[in-house]
Amino acid sequence: MSKLGLDIKKIEYARSLAKKIAEDVQDFVDRKSTVSVERTICRLLGIDGIDENEVPLPNVVVEHIKEIGLLDQGAAFLLGNAILETGLTPQEIAEKIAKEEIDLSKIKIYSPEKAKEAIKPFVDNMIKKIQNNRKKRNEYIKNLGEGAQPYLYVIVATGNIYEDVVQAQAAARQGADIIAVIRTTGQSLLDYVPYGATTEGFGGTYATQENFRIMRKALDEVGEEVGRYIRLVNYASGLCMPEISAMGAMERLDVMLNDALYGILFRDINMKRTIIDQYFSRVINGFSGIIINTGEDNYLTTADAYEEAHTVLTSDLINEQLALMAGIPEEQMGLGHAFEMNPDLTNGFLYELAQAQMLREIFPKAPLKYMPPTKYMTGNIFKGHVQDALFNVISIWTHQGIQLLGMLTEAIHTPFMSDRYLSIENARYIFNNLKNLGDEIEFKKDGIIQKRAQEVLDKSIELLEKMMHDGLFVSLSKGTFANIKRPIDGGKGLDGVFEKGENYINPFIKIMLEAERP
Repeated sequence: MSKLGLDIKKIEYARSLAKKIAEDVQDFVDRKSTVSVERTICRLLGIDGIDENEVPLPNVVVEHIKEIGLLDQGAAFLLGNAILETGLTPQEIAEKIAKEEIDLSKIKIYSPEKAKEAIKPFVDNMIKKIQNNRKKRNEYIKNLGEGAQPYLYVIVATGNIYEDVVQAQAAARQGADIIAVIRTTGQSLLDYVPYGATTEGFGGTYATQENFRIMRKALDEVGEEVGRYIRLVNYASGLCMPEISAMGAMERLDVMLNDALYGILFRDINMKRTIIDQYFSRVINGFSGIIINTGEDNYLTTADAYEEAHTVLTSDLINEQLALMAGIPEEQMGLGHAFEMNPDLTNGFLYELAQAQMLREIFPKAPLKYMPPTKYMTGNIFKGHVQDALFNVISIWTHQGIQLLGMLTEAIHTPFMSDRYLSIENARYIFNNLKNLGDEIEFKKDGIIQKRAQEVLDKSIELLEKMMHDGLFVSLSKGTFANIKRPIDGGKGLDGVFEKGENYINPFIKIMLEAERP
């Protein structure tokens, strides 16, 4: 029963509208692919490394396919033919393409069925590897245990993966449950994934497979030391969205920021490109047991959190449907929202509470990701610590799943280890003292909190009805979310989108949607 007096039929209606919007998007996605999807297929078939110019081999292969005019046939079909003709592995074929010793346009063409058969051992090998990673995560959680929800989530952002390791292990010892390694500024706009361990970055560290491996090992070590599993987060977003998901699946990451809408609005990535990329990316995340986080919290940094609260719910509903279509269960949906109302707003705490409780009730199984105050943090560390404390109260009251901890030094600098300690202490104090507050308190019928939640749901339904008429792409071009407009054919990456040809195959989607998830 809803504590907010929400009408269940209205929620079901809102969900049905979001589903129609998502189905319209999926019809578009099913007919297209992108260069990043093809590079992802190369990686999942075992292609890794760089050429003599330090260009990643997946890029070398896909650029070659593009140059010979066969991109519409897809990497899997062409590599399957090359395996049949040469008897080489995908990695060996990629190395020969890099040396210009193989031209895929000169390879004999076999049927798609024959090509599928040729790549099957490599597909099976990767599927088994990812399944084993799921088993290993489960074993760690069973043997070590894990922190209680809301999981305490902190960031590290030194730019040097080895320094990140020191800070991440310190945060775990202080009590953090989840460590996010912030990416270097601008990586989301690179159309390739850098290779190897990196020690220089701007405001963060490059997301590379080697960096993932280094941090995974470090968190496993500190997890055994502190006696609980420590989750690792990175960013499957930008122009390499599905590639980074594949790397995360191979290196047992646990959480991925994974939201095309965020990339469109805040990174000006072309909406067609990133929506296609997102689908394959989420198929991989769903199969890997990776929790996705969506970026609705960011809408409230450019739009007013009180006036535009309904856009957060609207986007969460659409993201939920897009995730379901990619095989992500509700338990892996870290749908985003935030504590961002102007602190001078009278009864602002009540409105924030209404929003958080409403989302909890509408998405009961999802480990909602709740974001801290940032927009109105001024550098006054004392007031900032109080704002974070109010945010922590709402989180434990409304049973949020993942809590990115606010830092009292927000707006001054990237967190020191001492800042993280104070934030973790703040959250643990409040979570312990108010643990069952939400089970004890009911809301006044037709009071401020109930009316606010009902109003936000009604406004969300109005917006969904309009968006169903316009479609997602047109709605985004009109500035529906975050007060930001993006043209349908504008932004970065559209030249990497193509229509699938008659022989096109992606051997991973069906099997990842249907295979066992241990």
